[in-house]
Amino acid sequence: MENKLILSTSPHLHNGDTVERNMYNVILALIPALIASFLFFGVGSLVVTLASVVSCVFFEWSITKYLLKRDRSTISDGSAVLTGLLLAFNLPSNLPLYIIVIGSLVAIGVGKMTFGGLGNNPFNPALVGRVFLLVSFPAKMTTWPVTGQLTAYADAVTGATPLALIKQGAIDQLPPLGQMFLGNTGGCIGEVSVLALLIGFAWLLHKKVITWHIPVSIMVTVFVLAGVMWLINPETYANPLYHLCSGGVMLGAIFMATDYVTSPMTGKGQIIYGICIGLLVMVIRLFGSYPEGMSFAILIMNSVVPLLDNWCKPKRFGEVGK
Repeated sequence: MENKLILSTSPHLHNGDTVERNMYNVILALIPALIASFLFFGVGSLVVTLASVVSCVFFEWSITKYLLKRDRSTISDGSAVLTGLLLAFNLPSNLPLYIIVIGSLVAIGVGKMTFGGLGNNPFNPALVGRVFLLVSFPAKMTTWPVTGQLTAYADAVTGATPLALIKQGAIDQLPPLGQMFLGNTGGCIGEVSVLALLIGFAWLLHKKVITWHIPVSIMVTVFVLAGVMWLINPETYANPLYHLCSGGVMLGAIFMATDYVTSPMTGKGQIIYGICIGLLVMVIRLFGSYPEGMSFAILIMNSVVPLLDNWCKPKRFGEVGK
């Protein structure tokens, strides 16, 4: 029998996991939050979500075909759909269509395809689009429709979000925690329902798409820091549960900070990454000019990921410790 030595690069074993499988599992995990957004914001949430997804898919297809001159399209892997969903989940339900299209172009064209496409982007594309829109259209991006207007879109009645009330020091005007946990409050369409996001979190853990390290470390850090400030002065600072149930903490911790491409590879690095995100969120919320800081915190820590990977990388096989 002839012996053959076959040389190949790693990986040498394959467990059946694919990019498509992970992307579509995350999309499935977002469905409860999508349903909740429709129940609370009605047709406006569907308009924003559909516009964002269609725009992201179109821009990825057109850039791949006409600018990068690639024969094979990448829209079937689900990453463009996921970027569109996450961008939409970070927008108010009454945002004009032209602003959504601009945000999609920045998310895909600048945040993703400029660096070569999926796997090469240093920053989360959806957050790049969201922060660009927040800086460019601050008034439109911070006008929040109140829940219960199922048929309203551009003419929706607006009101203050829990984070805005916390920033104003109006702690006594905050809605009940149970109402915030379910999602019956103003805010971005995909961030309001903590219950729906936790259902998605359970699904991702069950399918082993993500691990607990980043989400839990962010949540614990936010809870601890908010709790310390609350204990110091409960009349000025909100209960830490309000901070967990308001804004983009849950959405960012579960679905955006855990992005494979822009997060650390090791468990130790992921915990440090999550703690730093939680710290930055609370610094911005408590002492910054913006009531929310999740998007900025994740993007800042995205830039630190290469350093964390280098610092937390395991020792080489056979290396003698010093």
